[in-house]
Order: sequence, then C-alpha cells, then structure tokens
Amino acid sequence: MLTSHNVCSVPSSFQLTGIPGLESLHIWLSIPFGSMYLVAVVGNVTILAVVKVEHSLHQPMYFFLCMLAVIDLVLSTSTMPKLLGIFWFGAGDIGLDACLAQICSASTSSLSLTAILLVMALDRYVAICYPLRYPKLVTAQLLAGLLGAAAARSTCIVAPVVGLASQVRFCRSHIIHHFACEHMALMKLSCGDISLNKTVGLTVRIFNRVLDMLLLGASYSRIIHAAFRISSGRARSKALNTCGSHLLVIFTIYSSTMSSSIVYRVARAASQDVHNLLSAFYLLLPCLVNPFIYGARTKEIRQHLATLFQRAQLPAPPEKPQSLPPHGELPT
Repeated sequence: MLTSHNVCSVPSSFQLTGIPGLESLHIWLSIPFGSMYLVAVVGNVTILAVVKVEHSLHQPMYFFLCMLAVIDLVLSTSTMPKLLGIFWFGAGDIGLDACLAQICSASTSSLSLTAILLVMALDRYVAICYPLRYPKLVTAQLLAGLLGAAAARSTCIVAPVVGLASQVRFCRSHIIHHFACEHMALMKLSCGDISLNKTVGLTVRIFNRVLDMLLLGASYSRIIHAAFRISSGRARSKALNTCGSHLLVIFTIYSSTMSSSIVYRVARAASQDVHNLLSAFYLLLPCLVNPFIYGARTKEIRQHLATLFQRAQLPAPPEKPQSLPPHGELPT
C-alpha cells in the first residue's frame, strides 16, 4: 500500500483488475476463456503424449512439435490461471517480483515460438532439398545446439527489457488496469523517465518480428520452390502438406500478434475493456489452434492418435482363474 512516506518507492504489491469496466461479467467471461484454456492444455498434452508413446514418431520434426506444445503450455499458463483467479475469486494481488516473472515468462515464450518456427523451417529445408544427407546433417547435437541458440536468443532479448523494468520506481498507483503484468501497462505506473524502457521495448519487438518474418519468408520460399521441383507427385504432395501445416501455424501466431498491436494503436479511442478482451483472445488463440492444426494435417499423428483411442476402448482380457494348490498345501 502506498503512503506519503514512500511516494516514489516500490509498492509491496500491485492489483490486477482483469477486464476493467466488465467486473459484473467476470463470472460469465470465465466460461469461454476457461474452456479455451482447458482445450488448449488438453490438445497440447495430447500431442506430447502421442509422440512420447509412439516410438516411430521419435524424429526431429515431431520433436519440434513437442517443443511448440511445451511453449504453448508455458505461454498460456503464465497468464490464464491468474486471469481465471481474478474472474472467480477477485485474486488480483501480485508482487513486483511475480509481476516481472510473468512478463519474463510470457515474453520469452512468445519469442521462443518464432525461434522454434525458424528452426523448423531449417529442418524442412534440409529434409526437402537434401533428403539423402538429412540423417547425417540433422543430428542430435545439431538439434541441441539450435534449441540452445533459440533459448539464448529469447533470453538475451527479454533480459534487458525486464532488467530495465526492475529498476523503475512506481508512484502513480499500484493498480494495473490489465489481467496480466504486461510491460507497458506496468510502465504507466512509473514516476520517472521511462523513455529508455519504451525505446528498448519497441526496438526489440520491431527488430525481432521483422527479422523473423524476413527469415521465415526467405526459408519457405526456397522450400516451396524446391518442393515443386520434386519429380514424384506423392513426395511433392507430402512436402507441401507439411509446409502447409507450418505456414498455418506461422500465420496464426503472427496474425494474432499483429492484429492485437494494430487494434491497440489504431483504436486508441476504444475502452480499456475492449483492449484487454482482445489481448486475452489473441494470447490464447495460437495455443488453442496449434495442436489442432498439427493433429488434423499431420497424417502420422492422426493415425497414432486413432490407434491410442482404439486401444483405450478395447475391453481388458479376462483374467485367468488361479489354479488351486495341491491338497494339503497352503497358497503362497
């Protein structure tokens, strides 16, 4: 709680408001958002379970799908439980350390999504353009190095933003008019000069998005060009189908992010509740849609998922009756 003696000191905690202006509808809003979050968790966990159980899917492409599923789970879980807690119990209190941790988790997960997509594009490029050399080129050591580089890149991008935010002094209010600790929503409560924070945050976001889009565009243009040059119609169709799944996921992620940014900047006259609703929807949409895209468009996952369901529905074999011990002996 802020007092006259610590006007420009860091408050002990902040208060998230959820969807301001729609407090009376919080319970009703929890139904669609809770359902979407539940479906997203079940869908991504299903992808992980299918790949883990079926040894034939222990290949780089499906390993990347598992990484996407894990990132989707982390991204949605970093914000949705808190949102539902606000809706159900009014539990909007959050400490500064937890607030910064939420910013770090959500931002790192979002950046890791695009990094994994870049690694997947490289994997598909090698698989389609150099199919005979693929097993030798794409090794476990290479995958570990690429994933380590992706994690390091995401961390190096987010660390300056979170580090600068941790040095800010807050004095305007302890109420964050948002359902999560979004970076700029937190910066609005500062009482000092945050021009460096804004510049770093905006530069990092623009540079990262533009660079990733250029790299993905260049990669998939080469991949699609190589796929059309494949003489076998069946192989060409399989390659294009795989690329189609990846491109759908890329479109979902980038359209959600860009739509949220465009609406936020164009519709400045819109109320805060509209912005918050759109932010929650765009945050959850990729995590909800990605497993269904891969589940519906990846033949191997569909087949193994159907096999698992068939095994679950088969009746258990009857137990063999235990034979009686010989007369005069006790059963062991």
